[in-house]
Amino acid sequence: MTLPFLLCASITAISAITSLGFSVNAALDASGVTRTMALYACARSVALVVASAVPFLSGSTGWLQAIAASMIVVQAGDAVVGATINDRIKTYGPAGTAL
Repeated sequence: MTLPFLLCASITAISAITSLGFSVNAALDASGVTRTMALYACARSVALVVASAVPFLSGSTGWLQAIAASMIVVQAGDAVVGATINDRIKTYGPAGTAL
């Protein structure tokens, strides 16, 4: 594994873990229908964390490209949500990560 591969894989994994943290926090703070939605987000976030570990274990460039592209879409979506709720940190942080 090359340094650029490891750097991309690391950023992708950190992004997935951060998304999982936010979804777990939302699930813990919510109730009712909102909690159900947050739990669905948690399930998807766990899948992304597991998928982001695969490149480290396999060295697969194709897998890294796929999961990195997925996380770019997730982070871009998070930036849109941040902009919608007028939160600069939740807008610029994910937008920077997506870039």
